[in-house]
Parts: sequence; C-alpha cells; structure tokens
Amino acid sequence: MQSSSPVTALGPLLTGIIAVALAAAFALVVPVTSAFAAATTLYASPSGTGTACTSAQPCSLPAAQTAVRSLNGAMSNDIVVELADGVYRLSAPLRLTAADSGNNGHTVTWQAAAGARPVISGARAVTGWSLADSGKNIWRATVGTGIDTRQLYVNGAAATRARTQVNRADFTATSTGLRFGNSALSYLNNLADQNRVEMESVGSFTDRYVTVQSISGNVITMQQPGWNNNTFGYDTFTQPHRAGPLYLENAYEFLDAPGEWYIKPGTGILYYIPAAGQSMGDISVELPVLQSLVDVGGTYDAPAHNIGFSGITFTGTSWLGPGSGQGYADQQTGSYITGNWNWPADRLTSCQEGCQQFEATRPNWNQMPAAVQVSAANHITFTDSRFVNLGQTAIGIGNDADAHASGVGLGASDITITRSEVARSSAGGILVGGVRADAHHPGDQRMVDRNITISNNRIHDLGLDYRGVVSVLTTYVTNTDVSHNEVYNMPYTGMSIGYGWGANEPGGSNQYANRGLYNYQPRYTTPTTASGNRLVGNYVHDVMQQMTDGGCIYTLSWNPNAVISDNYCLRTNGWFGVYFDEGSKYYTVTGNVLSNTGTWATANYWGGENMGNLTVTGNWSTNGSTNVTNGDRGNVVYGNVTVGNGNWPAGAQAVMASAGPQTGTSPSPTPTPPGDTSALKGVGSGRCLDVSGASQANGAQAQIWDCNGQANQQWTSTGSGELRVYGNKCLDVNGAATADGTAVIIWDCNGQNNQKWRINNDGTITAVGAGKCLDVAAAGTANGTKVQIWTCHGGTNQQWTRA
Repeated sequence: MQSSSPVTALGPLLTGIIAVALAAAFALVVPVTSAFAAATTLYASPSGTGTACTSAQPCSLPAAQTAVRSLNGAMSNDIVVELADGVYRLSAPLRLTAADSGNNGHTVTWQAAAGARPVISGARAVTGWSLADSGKNIWRATVGTGIDTRQLYVNGAAATRARTQVNRADFTATSTGLRFGNSALSYLNNLADQNRVEMESVGSFTDRYVTVQSISGNVITMQQPGWNNNTFGYDTFTQPHRAGPLYLENAYEFLDAPGEWYIKPGTGILYYIPAAGQSMGDISVELPVLQSLVDVGGTYDAPAHNIGFSGITFTGTSWLGPGSGQGYADQQTGSYITGNWNWPADRLTSCQEGCQQFEATRPNWNQMPAAVQVSAANHITFTDSRFVNLGQTAIGIGNDADAHASGVGLGASDITITRSEVARSSAGGILVGGVRADAHHPGDQRMVDRNITISNNRIHDLGLDYRGVVSVLTTYVTNTDVSHNEVYNMPYTGMSIGYGWGANEPGGSNQYANRGLYNYQPRYTTPTTASGNRLVGNYVHDVMQQMTDGGCIYTLSWNPNAVISDNYCLRTNGWFGVYFDEGSKYYTVTGNVLSNTGTWATANYWGGENMGNLTVTGNWSTNGSTNVTNGDRGNVVYGNVTVGNGNWPAGAQAVMASAGPQTGTSPSPTPTPPGDTSALKGVGSGRCLDVSGASQANGAQAQIWDCNGQANQQWTSTGSGELRVYGNKCLDVNGAATADGTAVIIWDCNGQNNQKWRINNDGTITAVGAGKCLDVAAAGTANGTKVQIWTCHGGTNQQWTRA
C-alpha cells in the first residue's frame, strides 16, 4: 500500500511538532513582520543562550522574559520579542504577569520572525524505538521514570490510548463500583497496574471518566470520590440519557490495535503499535509533559496588560486531573464535580435525574484548566497563531480561579483572538467566563469579564477525549464579539452563549427552588453580568457528530441585547439549529441560514420557566419545524422562510457566501452553496479529480487527470454533503472503511456517511464517515494517480480548489 504520509507529501519530516506547523503552511497562519518601526527588538531562538538577546546572539524564552522586565519599566516604544523558527520546549509554563506587561501606552509582543513558524511546546520528542513484542508489533521507547500523560501525538495526529470497548449490559453498578459476570471479561481480574485503569462512559451531553482502585472476583472497585460524583445527578455514568460507548482504558493488556499507545511511569517505558503505513524509523512522536503552557495574568490590583502574541503555534499539553481519584465527573461543557458531598445512600436509584444533594454541588463546579490561560488581564491579543494538539480546553479567558494556575480567576477585559486556528485538541476551543458566583454576581467589579473578541478563526476537530464540549462558549460575560469564525467537525454543539439554566437570574427559578438549589446559594434579585454578547457571521457545519441534545447554536439563561445573526449553519446530524435551553431570554436571532438541521429553532420550555422575549425574524431554513411562536412568552417571530430544493433566495446566498473567516484566512473561496458544479483541481498536482476511463460503473476508481472539462470531472456539491458526478453517482469511500489508503470510488448515491464530504475553507475535503482527507496517493502528480483517504496532514496532495 502506498503511503501518503506527511513524510512523502511534505518532504523530510522534522522532529517533533515542527511537522504539524509545516503541515499548516497553507492555512490561516500568516506570520507578519513587525509593524513597530521604532520598537525595541529582542531575539530568541530554541538554541539561544546567554542574555544578549541580539540577532547575532539570540537568547532563550526565559532569558527574553528577563530582558523584557529590564526594559519595560520606562517604555518609550514597543518591545518585540522575535522568535526564530523551531520548537521552544518548555520545562515549566511561561507565566506573564504585570511585570511582563507593556507600559506608557506601549505593548510587549511575542511574535514570529519573518517567514518563521515558531512552536511553543510542552511536549518532548520521543526517539530510540525498539521492538518489544514482534507478535503484536508493539514498540517501546524509554522516556524517563515518573512521566505520565493522557495524550500522545504521532505525525501530528492524536494516537489512541490503549483501550477496549465493553458492553454496558455486562456490568451491574454498586455503591462502590461495578460487578461483571461475563466469563469473557474474567481476564480483567488479572490486569497489572489496576489502579491506573480507567473507565470512560460517553453519555448524551457528558463524557465521564472514573479510575479503578482494584479488580478482583469479578468486582471492579472504583476510586473515590470520582465514582460517587459520577453516579448522581443527570446523564450519569450509571444511567446516561443516551447510552453511548463504554470503554476500559489505560492498561498494557488493552494494547492490541494499530495506533494505540500505553505509558508506564514506574519504568519510564512508552509503548506504541504503529498504524498502517507508519515506519518507526521516521515517525514523529510528541509526548506532552506540561499541564498548561502559557499563563497570562496578574492580580486585580496589578493585572497583566498590553501583551500580544503573533504567528506562534502553541502545542503539547496534557491535563492529568481525570486520572486521579477525582476522575472526571463531567457536567456540561468542561465543568465538573470534585470533592466530597452528602451523596444519598441510595443515589443509584434516587438521584439519577437530580436530587437536592446534587444541587449542593452546582454552585461549586470546577472548570477544566486551559492550556493557554488569561485572567486578571487586559489588552491581550493572539493573532495569526495556532493552538493544536492540546490535552484540554485550548484557551481559557477569565475562567473561575480553580481553572487558573495563577490562582486568580475572572477579570479579563479587551482580549482578542483573531486570524488563528484552534484544532485537534482533547476538549473545547475557547472558553470565556466562569460558572461560579463571582462570575455572575461578582463581589468586586474588577472581576467582570468584558469586551472579548473572537474573530476570523478556524476552530475544528475538537473534543477528541472529552466530547461534551463546544468550539466557543461564553458564559457570564459582558460584550463579546464572536464573529466570522469557521467551526466544524465537533462532537457536540457548535457554539454556545450563556450558562446557569436561568437559576441565577433576578427572581430565580421555581424549578430550581423545587430541586433545592436555593438551600445552597442565594436566590438573586439582580441581573448577572451576561449581556451584549454577539454571534455574527460564523460558518458552523458538521457538528453534533457524536453526542445528543445540542445543536448548531445553543443558549442558556438571560442575555439582554444578545444578537445571533448572519450565521450559516450546515448539518447537525439531525439535531437542532438554534437551541434555546432553560431560562433563555432576550436573544435576537435574525438573518441566519440553517441548512440540513433538525428542528431549526427550538425552545426547551419544559422546566424552563421565566424564558422568552425571543426575537426570531428573517431567517432561512430547510425545514419549517419550530416551537418558538409569535406572541408566546413575549416572543416576536415573523419573516422566517422555509427553503426547498436548494433554492436559496439572494439574501440567504449572501449570508452563506460571507459567513466564516474574512481576512487572510483561506486560499479557497468562501463556502460554496449546495448545487455548485465544477471540477476539483489538486493543488499539488494541478490535475483534476477524475473518474477513471470516464466509467459510470459502480466501483470505478477516482484518480487525477489533466483537467478537460468532461462530465467525469464535473462534481456537484449537494445540501446533504454529497459530491455527485453524472447526476446519480456519488464519490464514495470504498466499503465505508476508515483506514488510511482506502480507495475512493464512485457508487450509486445512497445517503450513507461514506458518501458525505465536507469541503473546508483550508482547501481540504474531509470524508465525513472516516474523518480523513481526500488524498492523492504518495503525493503523486502523474495522470492516473489514484485518490484515497488518508489522515489529514495539510499537504498539498490534500488540497483542492474549484476549477
């Protein structure tokens, strides 16, 4: 089988994460040269030494930080720290405080040198592989004792931690764990390192982990308090609203499939089974060792301020929290329960749909700490940068104190993330705001998160390990502008505004009074800090791919002056377009296009009292289903149009064409409305996607050939994600397989996922069923070179343009 790995497509693979950075050379990131003509410039490089920080004698990042602190006290111009190309491997997070800030109206900017793509990494490169088990093709490398991780990246893609999927019906829950009777599972009693084993339960909107204490006599005893916290409330480990996959993970004995890995901290040995087409002699393996990467924040009296980052890739973290006795008692979008509570003795029956003891936890949920953290800070910018291969939430802005390494949460203002990429990470993309009391009713007004801009970014392929996450969530924040981003390939909801289910609004909620929440927190009489938040001009597509009970855009609680407008939502796997969940009030939703969604606008009025005042006007959708009606609960609803057969009016087409990133973010056109017919030209080859021999037979191979305008090179994109040729044949992944190298053929259109394709703004075309890219084999350029699917790596043999 011919390999089309990045080694072939991009030239010799550089060590570590440089391969990932080079793979994105076609994408959003356009590092800029310094715009500060009079700036003081310091120079850093991965091999830098000393304290000179000059172009001739560059220094390390820590030395550059020291140099900034020696210069910024009396700034008369900007300071630029120019990063040369290469990987800056951190031994501790880079923490920037007031002492590292710009002063006197000037800014300290950490930016890529002209033409460079510097990478700040919390990972180490793994080399020195040797064969450990020839029968199972397991390889090993020594990484040092005491090192642990939950993620591993191979050739820039997340590998799978050793696991086995099990049947829920084989297990019976107890107050301390699980019993099993299936004799096929008896081997579990003899697992080594049992207290490192974890069980993962994928539910409806939660993705939970518990750690094992021991396994004996067909009884799995779980570590506490993780087991107790995961087994009461809603969508629990033991009674999920939707029973998704159940996995046992993180044991050497589960290491049995290509692409899986296992680490043993006690011996310092990392094990890996190479995937198809991988050679252990030339693969790049990155082992994350830091739990956060960059922490920007001071105190409310002395915040960090006037700091910028440009043209930098941030990568290589692993949050280890779920591997502790706490497990990961997921609640919603990265918030989770920790600690000891007054669990009902019969919670497995009495508290699977909530109970008063569960409500005691709600005001005390933790937030997942992000890889890049910003709090107690103002005027911080991230531009033309990448946040990839991170083991947690990528960027946390003004989250609660428990989510910040500085110990100071909230207090983020005038923060901007623009023209950047957030991708291929374990949890959510950008989380703005906290969920605890000081977030929604702050004791100090300096805690208020305000004026946050997230624009012109590409955010995709997230939730690899924690699926109940979104691309961008703004909780209790005043004035956010989330505009012209492209979001795709999300396991759960696309974008989300608000938090709290209406329980913290003026007057509170009788539903939550009945549940007992107000025994543990005030019933507030004043508004929260959430207001003036905007989602405008975003292109959100191919979301809700794994979870349930969500949609393209999701809202919670009151949000005066909130605007959701001019967004293009495409394909939600049957789930909602705009989803107003409990307590949602004061949202204006206008001028949006919602194509191939389930109910295009829904409000969860069940248990969601004190909601309404929704203005829903002038939207276009492919179905007319909604329960949001004019005059009900103060709603204003009119002028919404149901569109059939792809006959989008001019206004809708204008929204579709302008949605997504607008400035310097894509070499290909903005999203093409369904119905477009044209050739697809390979960027690397200059030749067109072609059906071999102009055959119309099922199974005919797709290939590249000189562009000739004939019918076997004319591909029509449909609203359901097909690429049709000849009118009735679809581009098809042979056998609905998912392996690298699977042939791409044509077949009678049948609506299955192996005939659905996502045309991305970065020029790639993703096979929806396989999650892999349309790829020219071995980066070939000759007529007749076959087309296949392969793990996405960004090479030019995976880029296509409309011709």
